[in-house]
Amino acid sequence: MKKGSRAIAPEPVDTPKEISEPRRKYDPEETKRNILEVATQEFSSMGLAGARVDAIAERTNTTKRMLYYYFGSKEGLYEAVLEKVYGDIRSLEQDLHVSDMSPVEGLRSLVEFTFDYHDKHRDFVRLVTIENIHGAKYIEQVKTFKSRNASVIRTIEDLLARGVASGDFRDDIDAIDLHLLISSLCFHRIANRHTFGTAFGRDPSHARLRARHRAMIVDATLRFVKRNDA
Repeated sequence: MKKGSRAIAPEPVDTPKEISEPRRKYDPEETKRNILEVATQEFSSMGLAGARVDAIAERTNTTKRMLYYYFGSKEGLYEAVLEKVYGDIRSLEQDLHVSDMSPVEGLRSLVEFTFDYHDKHRDFVRLVTIENIHGAKYIEQVKTFKSRNASVIRTIEDLLARGVASGDFRDDIDAIDLHLLISSLCFHRIANRHTFGTAFGRDPSHARLRARHRAMIVDATLRFVKRNDA
């Protein structure tokens, strides 16, 4: 190189990693799913009043502005979370395909699923409790709420009708009453475990009681619907 000449830097060369891992494209649907997942945890643990949009934005590597763009407001995000958690349980109920089972086995499967879902998805239980404190003020704003939840009643009505026709079930049971019975027993052991445990020294949601309570609730339900002379 001649004296006084400037060195010319070599052209940058892409590394194999840069070639094999191109920059990921922005996926708005994936972003919304991530926001809803984190918001579910935040609202279920802190409630509507205590939840912080800043915390949700930070955990999802996004901004408050982006959250408001998608959901309009903190309350809008909370309503979206409620819509999602109710939609999840209703969709999974339909995936059971209890209409393909005998009435007894179909009802057994539905009760077992309901028990397992409440036991595993405690965020759902807390969110339902929180929304009841609000008097269902926010969930009633969700246009699809009533129609989406009607599916479980139709499922139970079909089970009851087929059970009456087969001679297995009583003919005087209301489907909404039966849904209340099933969901109450499954919900209570999670929602009220702290007060129940303090009062009686036994946490009803404890893992060692799970199998016994599951069998008990299934048995109670099947005994309730059983035809008296069967």
